[in-house]
Amino acid sequence: MGNSFGELFRITTWGESHGGGVGVVIDGCPPRLPLTEKDIQPDLDRRKPGQSKIVTQRNEADRIRIISGTFKGKTLGTPIAILVDNEDQRSEAYSEMETKYRPSHADYTYEGKYGIRAWPGGGRTSARETIGRVAGGAVAKKILKKKFGVEVLACVSQVKNIFAEINADKFTLKQIESNIVRCPDKIIADKMIRLIERVRKQGDSVGGVITGVARGVPVGWGMPVFDRLEADLAKAMLSLPASKGFDIGSGFRGAALQGSEHNDVFRMRGGKVRTLTNNSGGVQGGISNGETIIFRVALKPTATILREQDTVSVKGKNAKLKARGRHDPCVLPRAVPIVEAMTALVLVDHAMRQRGQVG
Repeated sequence: MGNSFGELFRITTWGESHGGGVGVVIDGCPPRLPLTEKDIQPDLDRRKPGQSKIVTQRNEADRIRIISGTFKGKTLGTPIAILVDNEDQRSEAYSEMETKYRPSHADYTYEGKYGIRAWPGGGRTSARETIGRVAGGAVAKKILKKKFGVEVLACVSQVKNIFAEINADKFTLKQIESNIVRCPDKIIADKMIRLIERVRKQGDSVGGVITGVARGVPVGWGMPVFDRLEADLAKAMLSLPASKGFDIGSGFRGAALQGSEHNDVFRMRGGKVRTLTNNSGGVQGGISNGETIIFRVALKPTATILREQDTVSVKGKNAKLKARGRHDPCVLPRAVPIVEAMTALVLVDHAMRQRGQVG
């Protein structure tokens, strides 16, 4: 019913923003993989609220508990269940949203679909749902690194009209985590932070772009025709809250090039078939070609803002709404580990499908 992702490595997330907790069930994880809470918590810490002045100040520790699927620090091959308690709920800040729809939010569409909605905190439409994705992605990243030598990273490359030039093969986790906006270019990062602070003080929000990469992916991952690797990456990214666009390699820029400019020429290098350029973004014909996978995800400005807006009430009357509560003025810094998680989930699933098909 839309709450699960993946084929052989599958996650199912559950929980609402202001319910008792949120979490994930991971199915298909290989047995005997060393795994404890310490392997997962760092990525949850990068996603959690309250970590800096430019994100929501909701005070959640987001401490995970593995409640099934492991024994003596190793996976059993059975479903892994992970729980995070909700601790800092202030549902009263959302009381007006019980009777009014937030512009560009999912309040109206959820009520139109189900005839009911969990209005405190946005319920299941809240980005708090992504805790389960990040936890599942942390396990997937460990499998990719340990068994295949694949590294997955993401960073902020654009906030509104401020752009950073990103070298997909060189930026590091240390550079990403060196500043609160998670842009590896420190000079550009400072400009982004100042912009977000200014917009936050105005009670408004901004969006931007996250660049994702996967390094060390071998040739052959991906399933033609409908399960192309880039198609599954696109679905993963467009399933994220606030996502509005996805492109890979040259993306939309490639539409302005001629074939002679766009083609990735093959050459032998170190005894391997390589490409001189990477306009394909590491994927050709829906299958990885051994080059770095590079893509971008566009994220819109946060829908819930602290400024009065026109809206409609649940009784069908025109109304005004000024949101209260604690909200991200820009979702991008906290979305970086979420993009990494979804990338890892796609890749580990295709790695397992490749092994199952060709051994």
